[in-house]
Amino acid sequence: MIAPHSPATPASPRSVRKAVVPAAGLGTRFLPATKATPKEMLPVVDKPAIQYVVEEAAAAGLDDILMVTGRHKRAIEDHFDNAFELEQALAAKGDTVRLDAVRDPARLADIHHIRQGDPLGLGHAVLCARHHVGNQPFAVLLGDDLIDPRETLLSRMLDVRDRYAGTVVALMEVDPAQIHLYGCAAVELTGEEGVVRVTGLVEKPSPEKAPSRYAVIGRYVLDPAVFDVLERTPPGRGGEIQLTDALQELAAGGTVHGVVFDGLRYDTGDKADYLRTVVRLACDRPDLGPEFRGWLRKFVAGLEDGEADEADETGIGKEPRAA
Repeated sequence: MIAPHSPATPASPRSVRKAVVPAAGLGTRFLPATKATPKEMLPVVDKPAIQYVVEEAAAAGLDDILMVTGRHKRAIEDHFDNAFELEQALAAKGDTVRLDAVRDPARLADIHHIRQGDPLGLGHAVLCARHHVGNQPFAVLLGDDLIDPRETLLSRMLDVRDRYAGTVVALMEVDPAQIHLYGCAAVELTGEEGVVRVTGLVEKPSPEKAPSRYAVIGRYVLDPAVFDVLERTPPGRGGEIQLTDALQELAAGGTVHGVVFDGLRYDTGDKADYLRTVVRLACDRPDLGPEFRGWLRKFVAGLEDGEADEADETGIGKEPRAA
């Protein structure tokens, strides 16, 4: 019931204290599951995907989190609120493990919510946070992009922001055939390992037009100057206000750096990656992993032997009984 990796408290105070989590998307790739359930609330083992994101922000010392949601996203607000009746019932049973699991989301940080009235893209969602953030740098964490809890990507990005100021984006090298799925960065070396200067950005380029193999993934530390740029950024690809377009203008001024990430990342917005995420994180759990890995080995062996339809001791794969 509890995450296998506890958040670590940063050694020193950060200049960045606020985070924004855009969570207003419709989740059309997961219909019909997301018809009435926010895609960010789909379970990854026993926690919704968005809780992993909030835990990551809290572990990096970001204790003020604004979620930008939309209609039919009330479940997100409820999840990060207290649930008095449920807590009272668990307390009466003496079930302290589940009681802590239920209380944990509300204790992670000071969490706020605002609605994105119009579905005008990621850039518009970030712009909705202007009044809450004010004239301060802030992090943006996309709700369906999970970074493994053992990685320190966000903390590294905050360190780079403290040294260089400006804006910092997370970059990951991808196969050229996949670059059209991402914003792509043109970069130059800085002399610091794993840190580059971003000189330009292109939203979802074709492989032949991509300036590099470096894709922008769902972690940003933004300078408040981005708000003025977003205010005057016209709708771009798909009729949406693209954050990439605003970052391109900032990059032209030499104020954008990238942190190159080569660790574990999970895209829960894609069906196949979502399934891989659940399997990988379940295998990593000390309470579930040993038994689940054992079953998984037998299941995979059965697939390789052409016997995946046979039942095992768990009952998975049994033919249904005749009525």
